[in-house]
Amino acid sequence: MNRVEIRYCTQCRWLLRAAWMAQELLSTFEQELDELVMQPDTGGIFEVRANGALVWSRKQQGRFPEITELKQLVRDQIAPERDLGHVDRKPQT
Repeated sequence: MNRVEIRYCTQCRWLLRAAWMAQELLSTFEQELDELVMQPDTGGIFEVRANGALVWSRKQQGRFPEITELKQLVRDQIAPERDLGHVDRKPQT
């Protein structure tokens, strides 16, 4: 069973950001995800876990994830063989 959890700070008013990221993950992984849970919390928390593994922590990273990198991190946990198309392509320099 593939599960993603998004814990977000209600004091910081991060519900909309968390909901948008949840929507993006649900539409990208509609075949792979069994459950997506949004957990309100406090203290400036913004964390994303996939199958129990912490894939993003705002406190550790010092920022919010870009949606493309979050999709890659979640994919690596729930469907590592999955190609994300343009999200997986590196920008040309």
